[in-house]
Amino acid sequence: MPRPQQIFATSGLLTPPPGWPARRLSPLIEHAISLTGAASARVCYVPTAVGDDPSRVAAFVDAFAGTPHTVSHLSLFPQPSVADVRAHLLSQDLIWVSGGSVVNLLAVWRAHRLPEILRECWEAGVVLAGGSAGSICWHVGGSTDSFSDELDPVTDALAFLPYSNGVHHDFPDQPRREKLHGYIGSGLLPDGYATDDGTGLHYVGTELVEAVTLLESADAYRVELTAAGVVERPLGARLLRP
Repeated sequence: MPRPQQIFATSGLLTPPPGWPARRLSPLIEHAISLTGAASARVCYVPTAVGDDPSRVAAFVDAFAGTPHTVSHLSLFPQPSVADVRAHLLSQDLIWVSGGSVVNLLAVWRAHRLPEILRECWEAGVVLAGGSAGSICWHVGGSTDSFSDELDPVTDALAFLPYSNGVHHDFPDQPRREKLHGYIGSGLLPDGYATDDGTGLHYVGTELVEAVTLLESADAYRVELTAAGVVERPLGARLLRP
């Protein structure tokens, strides 16, 4: 039976929040693994958005110690870390993309022709996932601090999902909610979805089927332009429990 096309797009909080048992693997990553249906999943970490920082790669790999899963990574600097990028990614159950600079991520991916490969992976049933930049990348775009703290628009993401995407929607020190509303209101970005930190959006095909969160205070939102202006509707994200 063909595997469904799935994307799990999240905002931050990749360490267990208070009340969760002490462990090193993020509950959001665990949830993404559960979507694969594999008891022993093959997981590939793609840290392009942080410049393939070796310390981030080491921390991600270390988090899987003691789990039944097999973890690898795809670095692109100074050249791809695997001999056959397409074959490696297609052999995975889950591809997890790090946060960081979504603008740099998109530029480097396009130079290496990754968008076509990632679409093939998605269509083959490999779960695509990530946080922050690793969330925006699957959508049409969103607001980003890749250029500066001004939260400029990025409008040329991969668009596997035909929506805008707001991440860290409840971030207290940046007007992320206001910026996303403004870009949707001006028509620069299409209607879309936003997530507070600790929250993820689960898509099957291009349809949102569920929002989940690690925090009782967090939620996900549908944000759309109506005749009355931009309207934001809470989705009532399901609380994940330890």
